[in-house]
Amino acid sequence: MTGPGSEHLDGPRRLGFVVNPIAGMGGRVGLKGTDDVVERAIELGAEPTAHVKAGEMLRRLHRLLTATSHPIDVEWLTCSGTMGADHLSSAGFVDRSILYEPGEATSADDTKQAVGRLVGAGTELVVFCGGDGTARDVCSVTGRTTPVLGVPAGVKMYSGVFGVTPARTAQILFDYLVGNLELAEVEVLDVDEERYRRGEWAVRLYAMARTPFEPNFTQTAKALITGVSERQASDQIADDVIERIEAEPEKLVLLGPGSTVEAVGRGLGIDKTLLGVDAVLGRRRIGVDLNEQQLLGLLDAHPGCLLVLSPIGAQGFVLGRGNQQLSSHVVRRIGPANVIVIATPAKLKRTPVLRFDTGDATLDAAFANTGYLEVVTGYHLSRLVKVAA
Repeated sequence: MTGPGSEHLDGPRRLGFVVNPIAGMGGRVGLKGTDDVVERAIELGAEPTAHVKAGEMLRRLHRLLTATSHPIDVEWLTCSGTMGADHLSSAGFVDRSILYEPGEATSADDTKQAVGRLVGAGTELVVFCGGDGTARDVCSVTGRTTPVLGVPAGVKMYSGVFGVTPARTAQILFDYLVGNLELAEVEVLDVDEERYRRGEWAVRLYAMARTPFEPNFTQTAKALITGVSERQASDQIADDVIERIEAEPEKLVLLGPGSTVEAVGRGLGIDKTLLGVDAVLGRRRIGVDLNEQQLLGLLDAHPGCLLVLSPIGAQGFVLGRGNQQLSSHVVRRIGPANVIVIATPAKLKRTPVLRFDTGDATLDAAFANTGYLEVVTGYHLSRLVKVAA
């Protein structure tokens, strides 16, 4: 396939690169996002994570570009420090021009100003690292004119501009540069974080954007599946999961986010938070909307644990989207064998594969190595679903 970048194959490619340094900081501390709560996240012990994702993508891209038999001349247009230049240098990219210098504490306004400089300088594609909030900021400047590509690093990533992982994003970018990918128009979505923290799930469409699209590596915008039968299916799944829980009454039970898992809480007779991780022991709720450190503390006291999760519809993410408090440290303590995945048949119909993005490649591989994972779909009903490598 000949893509939109093929006419540039013999000349330098001008790519923009912007990192939101605070993206994803609210995840592990249970804040369900970072918009407007950076100081609170820091108080709770949150540490920056975007630099890890940005570095992973850039190092992978550098290896791909170095190994290709047809060298591609890339000029990066970027920002100083942690908003771009530092990560490019660490990954081995030396041909870069700094067009924007932020202050010490960055904000959404820095992202918008930086992208404006990149677009004004003629970048053909803006690569950014962040979450849905960052995607909104970037696309408010690029519109449908300049294509964008997102490296997933936020707490929430419902938009269709992201690669499914940093490594996959590098592959998408490489394929675009060699002319093998077309551009597609996708949705930029975001959750109202203030309502999200109150337990309300309100996703809205903010913009349309163009992005290099590869169906296996580009994240699909979350499918919203509703209907009376979904409630019935969820209740049947809950009956099955509760039987499993009661077969091991000594074990701590962690219930992840989502309406399907909420049905399990309802069946146990507890008021389950819709968007947080709650802890249950013997039908008694002992932890509400827990962050990473609180979860680790509970696991110290209760080493035996079951974790109940449901994937995001269409995207297929079981871990790594909206539940970053379930970090690799937490999941390792629980063990992949103690993770119960549940989904209604309607959700699975639009979710062909399951994905794990804990930030620990070895742990992700532990889920993927079997090739397929059992998903509970009803009372004493389950289905094997392929796990993406």
